[in-house]
Amino acid sequence: MKFDEAYSGKVFIMSRPNYEEAQAVIYGMPMDYTVSFRPGSRFGPARIREVSIGLEEYSPYVKRHLEEVNYYDAGDILLPFGNPGKSLDLIEAYIEQLLADGKMPIGLGGEHLVTWPVLKAMHRKYSDMALIHIDAHADLREEYEGEVLSHATPVRKACELLGPENVYSFGIRSGMREEFEFGRTSGMTMECFEVAEPLKKHLPKLSGRPVYVTIDIDVLDPAFAPGTGTAEAGGISSKELLQAITMISESDLNIIGADLVEVAPIYDHSDQTAIAASKFIREILLGWVKR
Repeated sequence: MKFDEAYSGKVFIMSRPNYEEAQAVIYGMPMDYTVSFRPGSRFGPARIREVSIGLEEYSPYVKRHLEEVNYYDAGDILLPFGNPGKSLDLIEAYIEQLLADGKMPIGLGGEHLVTWPVLKAMHRKYSDMALIHIDAHADLREEYEGEVLSHATPVRKACELLGPENVYSFGIRSGMREEFEFGRTSGMTMECFEVAEPLKKHLPKLSGRPVYVTIDIDVLDPAFAPGTGTAEAGGISSKELLQAITMISESDLNIIGADLVEVAPIYDHSDQTAIAASKFIREILLGWVKR
């Protein structure tokens, strides 16, 4: 199945024209209806695609060229503006179709709540899956100002769905006291402030398992990624996130899908956030899509 009806007019660099032959599918989730501070991440997927034209097709990190990976950019899912419930249902149905067609989903956000319906669809196919969550924020609230559908809740929902022992969070440096208490006592793994070194320690525990990876761009310090809705000082560098992505590439994890969320281009007129995000997507394509 093709999703040409969702095509936004721009594609990620070297995207192939044939959906049926693709190993992986890039798709956008342009939703930012539940954000608690600054909106604008619904424009992230399009801008990540647009700036990807500046990338080299070769990665010296994994020594592969984009011509070696067959991927299709399906554009953005057409989501009803202002209706998070229906939008999440549409995303979930979209992922179900991708999985039925044997494609690896690589999502571009959008606010972080968009990861939740993806996880629901993935879990139906991979009941023993684990989640790697790389973010500045814990996202472990049960609700935000009375709203259970919030960009502050997806990882708590993931713990309830997958079991907290199957959720691994890295880079966390912001959240309520109760969220950090949950991280310490629930059985999940929560590593604060750093990503690469603690990830290296935990990767052997996930050996051979199906793993979904979600990356919030705000794990980076605002010096490296100012274009995000909820920037948080004290983050990691672009170099460290690239190291983490490469570690996963070199591991024996079975990466079943990934997303990168919360790029909000309006707050970064230099495009350094979108440019970094597009490079991370290149490395995900080259390192995580099965050879």
